[in-house]
Amino acid sequence: MSDAHIKTALNEKDGFQIWWRLLRPHTLTASFIPVFVGTMLATSEGTFHLGIFLAMLMASMLIQAATNMFNEYYDFKRGLDNEHSVGIGGTIVRDGIKPKTVLNLAILFFLIAILLGVYICMASSWWIAVIGSASMLIGYLYTGGPIPIAYTPFGELFSGFLMGTVIICISYFVQTLVLTTNVIYISIPIAIFIASILLSNNIRDLDGDKENGRRTLAILLGRKKAILFLAFLFMLAYGLTAVYIIVGILPLVSIVLFLTIPKAYEVIKKFKGKTKPIEMMPAMAATGKTNTMYGFLLGLSLLISTFI
Repeated sequence: MSDAHIKTALNEKDGFQIWWRLLRPHTLTASFIPVFVGTMLATSEGTFHLGIFLAMLMASMLIQAATNMFNEYYDFKRGLDNEHSVGIGGTIVRDGIKPKTVLNLAILFFLIAILLGVYICMASSWWIAVIGSASMLIGYLYTGGPIPIAYTPFGELFSGFLMGTVIICISYFVQTLVLTTNVIYISIPIAIFIASILLSNNIRDLDGDKENGRRTLAILLGRKKAILFLAFLFMLAYGLTAVYIIVGILPLVSIVLFLTIPKAYEVIKKFKGKTKPIEMMPAMAATGKTNTMYGFLLGLSLLISTFI
C-alpha cells in the first residue's frame, strides 16, 4: 500500500492536523483521566484548588505528549517506523517533518511541564519534584536509552503504574496534602485500563514488533493469548470495582461504572479474527474509549457522592 493510500485509509490530513497527530490525541485521555479521578476524589472529601488542578492536568498531558514524540523520534532512528506503519503520528515518515524538530518539541514540552511542576511543588510539597522527575525520566526511557522499556514485556506495568496509580495519587495529594490507602485502591482499575491501552497497541503491532526484535508482552503470549489476557484485565478491573462498592471504598452511585462493560466487550470482539494492524485500529480506539468512559464516570460518581 502506497504512502498516499495509507494516509487515506487512516484519514490523515495535512496542515494543522500533522502536528495534532504528533500528539497522538486519542491517547491523551490516559493522562487526563487519572488527574480528573484523583482531583474528584479530593473534591469529594471537601478539598479543591482550581489552579493546582489545571497545572496538574496540563503537566500530565504535556509529559505524555512528549513521551509520544520521543517514541516517534527513537522508533524512526532505530528504523522501526516507516511510511506503512499504523498507529503512529506519521509526522516524520509520512509528513516529512525533520526528526530533530520532533525531538526539540518533546524537550520543550518537558521544560514547560517542569515549570508547571515548580508551581505545583510551591503549592504542595517539594517531594512532588522527586516523583515528577522520576516519571519524566521513565517517560524518556520508554523508547530512549540503551534498553527501551517499550521493547520489553514490562511496558504495560510501567505505563499502568505511573500513569494510573502514581498520577492519581499525586493529583489527590497536591489537593489534600495527605495520602490514604483508599486512593491507592481506587487507582488500580484505572491503572489496569491504561495498561490495557498499551497491550491493545502491542497486540495490533505484534508482527512488526516481532520482526524488529521487540519482546513485548503480546509477543511473549502470542496474539490469541494476549487477547484473552486483555479480557482478563477488563474482568479484573470490573471485579475490583464491584468489591470496592460492596466494602464501601467507592460510593453506591459508582455502580454506573458497569455501564462501560459493553464497550470493553466491544474491544475483545473487534480484535478477534483480525491479523492486520489497520483492521485492529477500531479495537485499539475502543480500548481508549473504555478507559475514558470508565474514568469519567468514576470521577463523576465521586463528585456526585458529596451531594447524596
